[in-house]
This record gives sequence, structure tokens and C-alpha cells, in this order.
Amino acid sequence: MHTVLIIDDSDINLTLIKALVLRLGECSPVLFDNPLKALEWCRENVPDLVIVDYMMPEMDGLRFISAFRALHGRNEIPVLMITANDQKDIRYDALLGGANDFLTKPIDRIEFSARARNMLSLRSGQKFLADRAKHLEKLVDERTSDIREREKELIFRMSRAAEFRDPETGAHIQRMAHYSQIIARGLDLSPAMGKLILEAAPMHDVGKIGIPDYILLKPGKLTPEEFDVMKGHAKLGYELLKDSGSEILRAGAEVALSHHEKFDGSGYPQGLKGSQIPLFGRIVAVADVFDALTSERPYKRAWSLDDACRFLEEGRGKHFDPMCVEAFLAGWEDVLEVRQRFRDEEIPQI
Repeated sequence: MHTVLIIDDSDINLTLIKALVLRLGECSPVLFDNPLKALEWCRENVPDLVIVDYMMPEMDGLRFISAFRALHGRNEIPVLMITANDQKDIRYDALLGGANDFLTKPIDRIEFSARARNMLSLRSGQKFLADRAKHLEKLVDERTSDIREREKELIFRMSRAAEFRDPETGAHIQRMAHYSQIIARGLDLSPAMGKLILEAAPMHDVGKIGIPDYILLKPGKLTPEEFDVMKGHAKLGYELLKDSGSEILRAGAEVALSHHEKFDGSGYPQGLKGSQIPLFGRIVAVADVFDALTSERPYKRAWSLDDACRFLEEGRGKHFDPMCVEAFLAGWEDVLEVRQRFRDEEIPQI
């Protein structure tokens, strides 16, 4: 069913054109004798064909077409203007101003039928292409979503593989990833960036896959030489993930390389300082350290939340980006919710 908008200040003309439209079949005419009210209707409704008279009070047909075309999504709707026989200049202006075709008064029934059918056929083609484009877009979205879900699963399993060789837990990587998203939100990053860091943060320690067991699993304090080897996991993770075609893996590479940098330049592996450190690395540094401090491990007791927060506060401008610490603490209610949702004995999916 086609919606045909008819605008004419003459009741007789409205009645005549309505009758002609009904004879086309599968058309629902909408009538207005006031172009301003018709334009208001068009703000909320999309007709399939507009039939508008030129000579009208308050707003003539040319001005109506111009205002109609300015509405979002109305630039391709067929418009048929009706003019008098001696108004050739007006007809030319109408065609240049956005009208697709015109009819002269008195209206010829056969000519009207032919022109209107042609314009409605044009509109049907437009709607078909639009529907097909939406269908294809939906298919692409579905396929892309499937790929992203498999990508996320692979990333989670890679991250867990690294954690299995370390006294951490799957819940740890979930918590620190969600803490990172909380910080990103507090920094007013876009939702897309927040989602990206949520998915990339679990790869922060993936380079530990390449660290020998005698160092990674050593119960006591590492020697300076052993610690130098341990620090190599940052570069190993970066080398593993860099140059990927996946945006998530590239972000993971950045996180892996930079999350052990410190704001004052005393971190590793590059000794970057302040804003030289990639933002994702600065964010994950806060999230990772907080969760490590507040988690119980075979080799240590968990810190209290107050002590861990105090450590972050004292590390502002030294270990941590002050803005990231502020964003983390500002999202404290969300932090507590994440701690409750991802306990060490549970391993839910992201």
C-alpha cells in the first residue's frame, strides 16, 4: 500500500485528485489544504508520493518542496507538482528545486494516471533496494558478530593459557578487564573504546607463555637476572600480537607492551614517562595492580580494599596516571559490583 500525500488549498482539487489516486489501486491518500500542516505531518511520516499545487497561501509549492527536501530521508521521495498552463517558468523552477515531474491544469486523467504510476514504480524500486540493503547489512552484522565472538573466545583462551602457567585465575583477567572498562568510562572515552579495552586487557600478560617455569613458578624472590627475564614477557606479548589484522589483538599488543610502564618513567620495558605511555597501558596498569593487591594467592594474603586504594593514591604521578586513578575511584560502586560478579571460584564469560 502506497501513501500518497496531496496538498492543495482548494477542496474541489483535493476531492478530484483523491479520486484519481484511489483509481490507481493500492494507494492511501492523505489530504491537506494547508502546506504548513502537511510539512508538520511529513516530519513524522514518510509518504511514497507527494502531489502539491504551486499556488497556495502561506507557502507556495516551491517553498514546500524545498522545506520537504530538507527533512531527513526525504530527498528521494517522488514529488509531482501541479501548475497552470501558462506557468512554464514555475515548472522549470520546480524541476530545478526538487520536483520530479509536473502536471498542468486542468488535470488530464490518463496523463495523471501514467505519471503517478511511473513515480510510484520508482518509489517501489527505491524501497526494494533499501530493504535489500538493510537485509544485507543485517547479514553482515550477524556474520561479523559471529567472527567477533569466536575472536573473543580465542583471546580469552589465549589469556587463560598464560594464566595457567602463573598463580593467577581466570576471574583475575575478568576483573581487571572490567576495571579497565570502568576507568575508560570515567575518562569519557567512547563506548566503542571502552568495549575495545574490555576485550584487549585480558591479553596483558600473554607473553608469560614464553617465560621459563623455573622463573615464572619460583616461590621465592627472583634474582636480578631472573627478574630481567621475567620483564621480557611484556615484549614477548607484544611480538605475539602485533601486526594482527584484528583491532582487538593490536590493542592487546599495545597493552602487553606498556602496562608495566610507570608514570614517572621508572617502569619497563621502555622506561616511558607520562603521556608517552599509551593510554590503554596507563589504564590497565591501575586495573591490574589493584586486582593483584586485593586477590589472595598461595604466596600472599589479599590486601584490604582501603589499603589497596591508599596504594593507588600514593602512586599518583609516580607509578600511575593520576587521571586513571581518579577515574577508577570515581567508579567505586561499579568496582565493587565487578568484584562480586567475578569471584576467584567462578569463571564466567565476558
